[in-house]
Amino acid sequence: QVQLAESGGGLVQAGGSLRLSCADSGRTFRNLVMGWFRQAPGKDRELVTTSNWSGTNTYYSDSVKGRFTISRGNAKNTVYLQMNSLKPEDTAVYYCVADKGWFTSAPVDYWGQGTQVTVSS
Repeated sequence: QVQLAESGGGLVQAGGSLRLSCADSGRTFRNLVMGWFRQAPGKDRELVTTSNWSGTNTYYSDSVKGRFTISRGNAKNTVYLQMNSLKPEDTAVYYCVADKGWFTSAPVDYWGQGTQVTVSS
């Protein structure tokens, strides 16, 4: 069973940075594809970024390209999201997600509970 837990959300001023972390405590599957979705109030969930297990294949939405960086940790099935140059429109609940196969859209098999990121102007 995959159990994803996020950490690192919070409140930051526009132009600032935050780093989100996520780990799979279930450790049932090796080499999961992992990524991050986000959902802003009143909007649909949006896939932000995806990475394969080695970090050699990544995907970024146009809205975050050049500002956000996804990386995989040394421990199995961990993933990080470094968010720089944050904008108020980045405000959302960020969900760590994982799947046994590559994805650039929903549906995705496994979801974390989400962590709030708020960017003030």
